[in-house]
Amino acid sequence: MKKYILDTHVAIWAVGDKVKLSNTAKSIIDDVTIPLCVSITSAWEIAIKISRGKLSFCGGSSSFLSHMRNNGIEIIGVEGVYIEKLESLPFIHKDPFDRLIISTVIEEGLTLITADEDIQKYDIPWIW
Repeated sequence: MKKYILDTHVAIWAVGDKVKLSNTAKSIIDDVTIPLCVSITSAWEIAIKISRGKLSFCGGSSSFLSHMRNNGIEIIGVEGVYIEKLESLPFIHKDPFDRLIISTVIEEGLTLITADEDIQKYDIPWIW
C-alpha cells in the first residue's frame, strides 16, 4: 500500500483548518486505513516560524507532534541519506525544510501531499 507524507502546511491544515485541504488530500488524511507520516522537519519548521512570529500554533511544536501521534501519523526522523540526497537535488525550491522533505520522499519511496507548486516541479510522486 502506498504511504503518504504530509507537507508541513498540509499537516497544519489537517490539525486546524481542513477546509484548506483539497478533496483528494482530505479523503486520504481522513482514511484511517491509509498509512500517513510527517517529517520531524515539519515540527522544526513550525518551531522556527513560531519563534520568529510568522506562525501561531496553539501549544507550539509539542502540540503539533502530539496531535500527529494521537492521530496515528508516524513521525519520521532525519537520516544521513536524506542529507546526502540534498547535494544532487535540483535547486528548484529554495526552502531548506521543503528540500529535506523532498529528499525524504525520494529516499523512502513516499508520495507527498502538498499544495506547493514549486515542490510539484520535482520528479517525485505527489498529490493535491
